[in-house]
Amino acid sequence: MKAHGRKSLICAVLVAALYVGCSGGGGGDSNSASSGSGSGSTPGPGSGSAGNPPATAAPTVDVVTYHNDIARTGQQLHETKLTPANVNSSTFGKINNLPVDGKVDAEPLYLANVSIAGGTHNVLYVATENDSVYAFDADTGAQLWKVSALGNGETPSDSLNCFQISPIIGITSTPVIDRARGPNGAMYLVAMSKDASGNYHQRIHALDLTTGAELFGGPTTISASVPGGGPNSSGGTLTFDPKQYAERQSLLLLNGNVYTGWTSHCDIAPYNGWVISYNADTLQQTGVLNLTPNGTGGAIWMSGAGMASDGQSIYFLDANGTFDTTLDANGFPVNGNFGNAFIKLSAAFPPKVVDYFVMSDTLTESQADKDLGSGGALVLPDMTDASGAVHHFALGAGKDAIIYVVNRDSMGKFNPNANNLFQQISGQLTGPEFGMPAYFNNTVYFGSIGDSIKAFGVSGAGLTTTPTSRTPTSFGTPGATPSISANGNANGIVWALENGDIAVLHAYDATNLASELYNSNQAANARDQFGAGNKFITPMIANGKVYVGTQNSVAVFGLLGGG
Repeated sequence: MKAHGRKSLICAVLVAALYVGCSGGGGGDSNSASSGSGSGSTPGPGSGSAGNPPATAAPTVDVVTYHNDIARTGQQLHETKLTPANVNSSTFGKINNLPVDGKVDAEPLYLANVSIAGGTHNVLYVATENDSVYAFDADTGAQLWKVSALGNGETPSDSLNCFQISPIIGITSTPVIDRARGPNGAMYLVAMSKDASGNYHQRIHALDLTTGAELFGGPTTISASVPGGGPNSSGGTLTFDPKQYAERQSLLLLNGNVYTGWTSHCDIAPYNGWVISYNADTLQQTGVLNLTPNGTGGAIWMSGAGMASDGQSIYFLDANGTFDTTLDANGFPVNGNFGNAFIKLSAAFPPKVVDYFVMSDTLTESQADKDLGSGGALVLPDMTDASGAVHHFALGAGKDAIIYVVNRDSMGKFNPNANNLFQQISGQLTGPEFGMPAYFNNTVYFGSIGDSIKAFGVSGAGLTTTPTSRTPTSFGTPGATPSISANGNANGIVWALENGDIAVLHAYDATNLASELYNSNQAANARDQFGAGNKFITPMIANGKVYVGTQNSVAVFGLLGGG
């Protein structure tokens, strides 16, 4: 998995858009995998629904995890203020800019009606690469608290002159929130730092939502070891080196455990992919899994996306690395190496691979750095086909620009002669996927590099084999990870960020992407511009506002005049 930056200068030009052969990437404790809020307000996959399931609890606008829910759909289904009729440059635009002390690579999170600072506030939580965490009043922009995740005498980690995360590395991955844990709710995050002696540290923190104070005796230093004979091993043991790794993928909170996934710090070989879990009540380690214990690579990048879940199992796309084409009697790699695979983990402890899909040409793709793990996985709601059969799908795409749709009950494993999976769509994404799709109202939205955002219908028969609509805008590196705002199934808007020296926020009609409603370059006098874009920023929508991480702030968009 090659790095952004100097290595990218030798990579290919695709449809007039420079894309790099670089590394991909970098709720709440609920079984709701397709909730628009991530708070467990709607049933998820397994509910038998073919679309957006009806609400079973009072609506909430909470956004407690990356891309809104543990299925990573990106849909906010309780947006009552923003509509296709009022999202235009006359009535909608940038209304605030909240300064912070570093890059905001993590997606901001949001809670409604928090008892904090002597009152009740809607709160925006922001983490920076300077290892700082902020709580802002989401309506006024007032800072409620700020804390540092650094230890005494420490600084954020250096970037070792690479350009994946630059110029410093602190909190890269999106945290996760649980309103029910601790006295006032807890936010979980991973922070990287370096001390005066040159030692590197990785720690998992749990912060009180109302004060930012550390909870549960934290932080906990991240350490791990497993049996293995790969290049990183010594005496038959692989040991986690905090200098060697970075936590880029967004945290997953599932069944009382926080899951972290690890890739290489600066793409420096040799390295492996790790999954390490922690108890949400104690911050004690509950499981360790290495994906290539007797090989190399197989890291978890995913362009900042998070491991997805249907509430029972965990799904993610693994990067290029060793895959054993010799299989055991159960069809699993004989040496336990799962590089370049679409992976399903059990949520039992310790976590283990219980199913997977690998392309028939996986070795060729890994050798060419054309791996699956640049993209993120999406778990779809249950789909019923014409015969009444219910299907459980997950999907994703990576550098080969192929959409892979797997049956979560039988993913396909490895066959050297053919790809055994539910559906494969080739030739429809113009460039590689360095982000993840979104889902809304029986439609999946992809935004690959050098391509327009494209909508594909989805049903029990799988995805439509050609797009049903597409945006007039093409998105350069790194493409776009769309987010959706809607009021139930109505007033759907697709939001996407275009990277560049002057980044652009776009809004499109979700029913027809050819209809652009708004972009932040339309207003005169650069009214809505917010500077250069970050690498993998994802828009977050809550309570009539759209929040965008920038190089040194969070830009806030909403209805002008407080409408």
